[in-house]
Amino acid sequence: PQILGEWTYVAGASKYPPHLKELKEIKYATFSFSPGRHENELNTTEIMRVNETCVRTNSSKILIFQHNSTLMHVYEQVHSTAHLIQTDKDLLLLQHRNGNVPGLSLSARTLNVSKEHLEEFKAHLHCLGFTEDEVFFVS
Repeated sequence: PQILGEWTYVAGASKYPPHLKELKEIKYATFSFSPGRHENELNTTEIMRVNETCVRTNSSKILIFQHNSTLMHVYEQVHSTAHLIQTDKDLLLLQHRNGNVPGLSLSARTLNVSKEHLEEFKAHLHCLGFTEDEVFFVS
């Protein structure tokens, strides 16, 4: 229940070249989680500004695997998974996997992220071996 509601995407990192290109182009992104039809399912609405284009997606779902804190994003025929590293009432930190290629994202309830949360994100980036060139913050 604590991940339901509105979130603002703050930063992301990836070692997967197609994702790096996408991360460079995201200028602003928000998303919201609402209860799905089943107990372990969430509906997702996303609004993004990619370069100068606004994109809204209403049809994606998140499947929740509580036994290992994993979320699976299902959109059309694409599935991606993320391990929930941390969440509290203000922070959502996800480690993404695309095969063996890691990714990490930071989202928050507002655009203003505390210094402590930002330091925690940077510590996870360091542990996963990310360089500054692989990390992108929204503008």
